[in-house]
Amino acid sequence: MRPTTAPAWRKALGRGVAPYLLVLDVLAWAAGTRLVGHFDAHHVTFLFVMLPALAMCSAYKSRLSMSVLEDGARLTLRILLSAALVSSVDLLAGGDSDGRDFLRTAAVVAMLVCAFRAFGYATVRRARARGLVTHRTLVLGAGLVGVQIVHLLQEHPEYGLRPVGFLDNTPLMTPDKLPAPVLGGADRLAEIICAEGIEVVIVAFGGLPGHALVEVLRTCDRLECEIFLVPRLYELHAVAVGMDAIWGMPLIRHRRAAFRSAAWPVKRVFDVVVSGLALVILSPVLVLTAIGVRLEGGAGIIFRQTRVGLDGRPFEVLKFRSLRPADETESATRWNVAHDDRLGPFGAFMRKTSLDELPQLWNICRGDMSLVGPRPERPHFVANFASTL
Repeated sequence: MRPTTAPAWRKALGRGVAPYLLVLDVLAWAAGTRLVGHFDAHHVTFLFVMLPALAMCSAYKSRLSMSVLEDGARLTLRILLSAALVSSVDLLAGGDSDGRDFLRTAAVVAMLVCAFRAFGYATVRRARARGLVTHRTLVLGAGLVGVQIVHLLQEHPEYGLRPVGFLDNTPLMTPDKLPAPVLGGADRLAEIICAEGIEVVIVAFGGLPGHALVEVLRTCDRLECEIFLVPRLYELHAVAVGMDAIWGMPLIRHRRAAFRSAAWPVKRVFDVVVSGLALVILSPVLVLTAIGVRLEGGAGIIFRQTRVGLDGRPFEVLKFRSLRPADETESATRWNVAHDDRLGPFGAFMRKTSLDELPQLWNICRGDMSLVGPRPERPHFVANFASTL
């Protein structure tokens, strides 16, 4: 049964720790510069260099296990390097800042960042343990490893993961020995995620073969849930930087699909702005190219071809026609026509300079494809590629 909707304040808490850690780091910077007793434009520059430097080492990423003992050295190094960079640039520019005093300020800021984060991490653990921040969790695989994970999550609520049940086609253990119910087979993963409001999926070892498991997980690309994988031979794995862990058991966070990342809306705005401006700026080139196509090949300036886009959605890609295909089958199944004898001089010129691709700016503006990304292919070749996997 799907859970009732959580209050707005609890949803806000569950969206991640990044905003709170960012505030703590800014407060640590303000306190550090105040304690040392010096504050000028260089210290403001230091802040705006330090924050991106910390972000680049995943300092604002939500994790299951957060510890200053693990993060302290990395944070301190980034902060000191940021200060050294700002001081060096100022020195090269002929500034009058005292490099030693500036690095001393950075050292104090680094200590305060670690202290403030220790408080923040402890607060997050307490909020999770008290149930203020919890994520409904599904374990894929009802074997020994899956059962061990559920026991660990039940014994350590500070991870904030509340196990709801298992999914497994052929559970290795009987229901009376399982700490949570089996909700169905692995092939029902997407359905169960939606029905039960699942926010986290942990892939343990179950009865589903690896290739089938990959297909099942791909059905979750559009769903708002995080996926963790227990690595094979996990007993020999060290918990490296960038990995998560539950009481020493390493977990690999499955990389989010591009269209589920926070950068996706920004990328879409970039595509629309750049393609729209390009259509306006290049409009004389588009007109002249269209005239050249019409004069060389007659009517039918735009060539339309079906391609497969995101989520397998077909769309018509637009190009300037460089030659006229014999029939629809040739258009759909021939890989390349770059050396075709039917190419006229202007068609060959368009191919060489990629002028024939310019109408695809309209496809980008409409959202059929992206300015930077994989090339959408024709259904014939998509089917061929899929059959070889």
